[in-house]
Amino acid sequence: YTYWTDFLFQAMFAATAATIVSGAVAERMKLGAFMVFTVIYVGVFYPIIGSWKWGAGWLDELGFYDFAGSTLVHSVGGWAALVAVWLLGSRIGKFKKDGSIGVIPGHNMPFATAGVFLLWLGWFGFNGGSVLSADPGATSLVLVTTSIAAASGGLSAFLVSLFKYKQYDLSMFLNGVLGGLVGITAGADLMSVTDSIIIGFIAGALIVLGVALIDKLKLDDPVGAIAVHLICGVWGTLAVGIFGDLAGWTQFGYQAIGVVAVGATCLI
Repeated sequence: YTYWTDFLFQAMFAATAATIVSGAVAERMKLGAFMVFTVIYVGVFYPIIGSWKWGAGWLDELGFYDFAGSTLVHSVGGWAALVAVWLLGSRIGKFKKDGSIGVIPGHNMPFATAGVFLLWLGWFGFNGGSVLSADPGATSLVLVTTSIAAASGGLSAFLVSLFKYKQYDLSMFLNGVLGGLVGITAGADLMSVTDSIIIGFIAGALIVLGVALIDKLKLDDPVGAIAVHLICGVWGTLAVGIFGDLAGWTQFGYQAIGVVAVGATCLI
């Protein structure tokens, strides 16, 4: 672990925060405008917020914990996605005049499935690399908790969606996997196998409920980015105070302070 590996790692995290927003604004934002936003958000807001914890800033001194970015990466992107979706408005046909919600399915679900499995694999670098060493015990634990939470999230989203809508929904399963990954990211190094299953399962359920809530609010999020990255990012951050090695009311309070501070800053 060196200065340059830290630079490269943080650059990838910053890029991730921006790409989260790209999914939420798909089909409604010009590339040039998005690039201007990306330069400002990644160049100014992400470094400031990230330094509060990972740069030995005030959140770090407070006791806030975020192992690999449920808040510092995912909710940072999720808050921006929420604002962008609200400002841009919905796609034609999403919300009909009679008040019903139009379903605009993805054009290629096999590609979407392949993309999610690539993300699942990539998360081993995202979380596993956050150990910041090649320690076999710590790294292998993180890889296991990460994968288990992903599987649990996918299963939960599938089951909750089936119960709620009475149909098999591949997109919910895929977003459930991502929700489980986002949810475990804040405390992947602190959790047991059982903790990971529970965190992922709750994250998967939150995906289904979160997507429904976003629709009810008349916000058009084509890929469910807000539910995945914002809602599950907040959940994963708070879960550090509920499960694992740091669980307790004091730690839960620290986690809540971090969630509110980051959210308020991003909304500015």
